[in-house]
Amino acid sequence: MDRIPELTTLCYIERGDSYLMLHRVKKENDINRDKYIGVGGHFQYGESPDECLKREVAEETGMTLASYRARGIVTFRYGEDITEYMHLYTATIAPDAEPGVCDEGELVWVEKDRVTGLPIWEGDRVFLRLLRGDGPYFSLKLVYSAEDELTEVHLDGEPLPKEAWR
Repeated sequence: MDRIPELTTLCYIERGDSYLMLHRVKKENDINRDKYIGVGGHFQYGESPDECLKREVAEETGMTLASYRARGIVTFRYGEDITEYMHLYTATIAPDAEPGVCDEGELVWVEKDRVTGLPIWEGDRVFLRLLRGDGPYFSLKLVYSAEDELTEVHLDGEPLPKEAWR
């Protein structure tokens, strides 16, 4: 049976040397429960990645983006059941803007150097390193087992050795 992949956006909003992170603690049965992630979500029918990005940021933070940049696409394989194509962005907001209340978790500013020490997905460490530079648009594939273990990483079509993931 053919399955339709999930289409999502994920945005790391920057302020100085910090990212706005969403600590996912409010939803039951959440695959991201207790983890820190950027802001984003699923496409609505007919939306472009940019439209999804802007809508999801507004819904989750109450803020409007001042500027944004598409940084890459991340293909997630999770077990045998889930394939997700996630459009990855970095963005800025107005200097005086503050996030509102989010019904999916707590929004907190975290220094970029501290983010990888938080409870995050192992594969997020790979693309967060790529976001820290000013490199070109990238394609990243992350393959997870149904037990949440990262088993494969491919960058721009080439497999990365396991020591490069960390």
